[in-house]
Amino acid sequence: MLHQAVILLGSNEGDSLQYLNYAESEIEKSTGSITMTSSIYRTEAWGKKDQSDFFNKIIIINTDQNPISLLQSLLAIEESAGRVRVEKWGPRILDIDILYFDDIVYKDDQLLIPHSGISNRRFTLIPLCEVIPDHIHPVTGKSNRWMLDHCLDTGQVHLYNPLQYE
Repeated sequence: MLHQAVILLGSNEGDSLQYLNYAESEIEKSTGSITMTSSIYRTEAWGKKDQSDFFNKIIIINTDQNPISLLQSLLAIEESAGRVRVEKWGPRILDIDILYFDDIVYKDDQLLIPHSGISNRRFTLIPLCEVIPDHIHPVTGKSNRWMLDHCLDTGQVHLYNPLQYE
C-alpha cells in the first residue's frame, strides 16, 4: 500500500542547494517517488537566529514504507550527506523532516506526526501553501492556508531567485 508523506528539506551549511538536490535524489532512490515539489525558499534561521539563512523546500512522496522506516531512511540520508547533530536548531548540512504522513496522528519516542512545528513556522507553511494549501492538519482541523494566515512567526521567507545570488 502506498502512503503519501509530506517532507520538509532544509540546509544552511556548505552548498545548500546541492544538498537539497542530493536529498531529493536519495529520497527517490530509497523511499519512493516524488509526486510534487515546492519552489526553494531562502529563510531566516528559526529558533537560533545567529546563523546563516536556510534554503527550504517541500517535497511530497508516495512510499510503501511505514513512518518509522521512512524516518530511518531519511536519517540515513542526512548522515550520508555528512550531518552531525551538535545543537538543537543549530546550523545543518541537511535537515529532513516528515511533516505529514497520510492523515495519521503518530507519536512515539522517535517521531511525532504531524510535525509539532508546522503551525508556528512560516518557513514551513509558505512552501506548504504553495503545494497543498487546503490540506487539513489532522490535529488542529485547520488548513495550511488558515495556519499561515494566523501564524505569529515573523521570520523572513523569500522565494529563492538564483539570479540574485550569482
